[in-house]
Amino acid sequence: MHILEAVILLMALVVFSNVVDHFVPAVPVSLIQVVIGLGVALFTRITIPLETDWFLLLFIAPLLFNDGRRFPKRELWKLRGPILANAIALVFLTTIVGGLLFHVIIPTMPLSVSFALAAILSPTDPVAVQSISKRAKLPEGILHIVSGESLINDASGLIAFKYAVAATVTGVFSLKAAAIDFVYISIMGFISGVVIIAVILMIENWLYRQGINDVIFSTVLQVTTPFVVYLLTEEILYASGVIAVVAAGIVFHFYGTAPDRSQPELKLVSERTWDIIIYTLNGIVFLILGIELPIATTNVIQNDKINTFVALGISFVAWLILLVIRVVWIYAYQLASTIRSRKNDAIKTKEMPTLKAALLAGLSGVRGAVTMAGVLSIPMVVKDGSGFPSRSLALFVAAGVIIISLVVATIMLPLISEDKAPLLTRANSTNDPDEIEDAEDEGSEHYISEDEARLYIMKLAVQRIEEERRPSNQKEAYDLILDYQFLIRRLELKLQNKQEMDSIISDELALRRVALRGERAAIQSLYEAKQISKETFLIANSRLQRVENQMIHSVGRKIKLGHGATQQFLRLRNRLSLLLIQRHQRQDVSDELALVQREQAKGAIKELSKYFARDDIDNNRFDGQSVYHLIVHYRNQIELAKENSKQQIKDHTMQYQHLRIKALAAEREGVQILLEQGNIDWTMAARLRQYINYSETVLIMDYQNNE
Repeated sequence: MHILEAVILLMALVVFSNVVDHFVPAVPVSLIQVVIGLGVALFTRITIPLETDWFLLLFIAPLLFNDGRRFPKRELWKLRGPILANAIALVFLTTIVGGLLFHVIIPTMPLSVSFALAAILSPTDPVAVQSISKRAKLPEGILHIVSGESLINDASGLIAFKYAVAATVTGVFSLKAAAIDFVYISIMGFISGVVIIAVILMIENWLYRQGINDVIFSTVLQVTTPFVVYLLTEEILYASGVIAVVAAGIVFHFYGTAPDRSQPELKLVSERTWDIIIYTLNGIVFLILGIELPIATTNVIQNDKINTFVALGISFVAWLILLVIRVVWIYAYQLASTIRSRKNDAIKTKEMPTLKAALLAGLSGVRGAVTMAGVLSIPMVVKDGSGFPSRSLALFVAAGVIIISLVVATIMLPLISEDKAPLLTRANSTNDPDEIEDAEDEGSEHYISEDEARLYIMKLAVQRIEEERRPSNQKEAYDLILDYQFLIRRLELKLQNKQEMDSIISDELALRRVALRGERAAIQSLYEAKQISKETFLIANSRLQRVENQMIHSVGRKIKLGHGATQQFLRLRNRLSLLLIQRHQRQDVSDELALVQREQAKGAIKELSKYFARDDIDNNRFDGQSVYHLIVHYRNQIELAKENSKQQIKDHTMQYQHLRIKALAAEREGVQILLEQGNIDWTMAARLRQYINYSETVLIMDYQNNE
């Protein structure tokens, strides 16, 4: 397959995998992507042309720069010593011990390849580590250390990996030369990353002072930074581009958003751009993993004379070895830390670590995109032109360890935590680590949920619109209220239990049938009074029949109102009639259809009023929101049927935007009320305000586009 076609296919599959993840949230999206990639490889026999020379540049550089760019500033920064010790010492311990044990269980794999495999399996997915560790309620010391370590161990693991690969390719390895070389590439890589990012930031500041402050330009410059840092460090200084991009990311995190150069729009655009990049790259890596699995399996059987089941067993044993090393290290480190702390503390309040906590911390070590990208970068041939020894087996084992770590974490997470939220990885998390820490610090047991908070502020917005409604803006007010009612209805149905939801759905459908009966009677009355032609009568009845058929179909399939066709009717019917009018060129038919729309709505309201006035009907059984929603829908339909000139349409837009601003102000006030009353914490308040800010930004964009 051509590389351009492969890229398009992979991006389409990334999108598809996240759609699947929406319906199967319990399974990590990375696993879904592996399965999809495997299915594509098995049923279409598509292969992806891999160029291992650029794999580290394309995937590792942006992923590690983003990790450094999001390095937490608070508790993790205070523990930088232990974190760095764990990130470096644990990685090299895993490389040496794991490599030796891998060579024991896979005698056909050369020792240098075993070291390379152990090294690339050392890094852990930082988002997955935080996701599991917080839900498992690990001791605070372990939590911060494993979280911080997972943000840095990519660099140390990749350095050890590249040494082992280089030893395999050249066939030469000198411990003394390697130690000297390691010191050079590490220190020079760090210096290079700091210097290059400093120069880039100075250039950007200079351009900013010259008036070149375009947001898109600055975002593109930021996105290209990790590639520039990596290439300059690797190709010119022959140092570690991996360390350079991590160092550059951390420096950028601390100094790249200084008040004298920051712009709110730049922060927003750049963050969302990085989210898209990480989302796409992570997904592509796991799709390639799935696509490469059948090829690796075939090559393992042919070249290494190992059948699939044995290879799977080796993968499981490899994962178990890594788990044991990680658990023993964490337990020993925490034990030593506790003993040292008790010697310096006369009160001896610090509790001794438990093996369970160490085990949970070990299970949090999910392997992710960096591991897979590193393995896929292994060259095809060595220096003498022969094939890289056991490359397919290393690829298969690495893929197996990644999948096993994800599966075990997915199964264990519900067992070790009361929080049943799905496992997060780089692929489906965009939270800033500082924001995650804030959420962890705040107690949440007495707070309302985010859906409940949204429901509250939206109801305040509707109340404000009602207060601002006048005869001159009635049409716009009903239109905006209908928009809010649609969102409110979805939230209410989401918060209801199944029994209450079924009852509400049944009552809403009953009211819809009553309203449709009134609409049909109104059409019939107009026709009998000869106020509309037969053509108009047939068009109106046909439209009404389609609505009724769709409603019956949705009931038969038990589609919920919040997500099914019935709720959409109330959202789209306001526009449907006007679209039908525009399709008919005859002016008399257009006028008659507008008349029909008004009278239909009036007939529906009249029929509903008669229904509620009946003695045998208990009005209290109906949900007040459902009734209000339905009445607003028909009032809005009456207003939309009025003839509009171009000036009236423009006035409608301005009135709508004015009311929308008032509604957003009410939402902000609602957030402040909830915060002051202690119903939400600062983190949730920030998220709600961010949502309101986004809505206001879209409103401003619409206003500018209409000018």
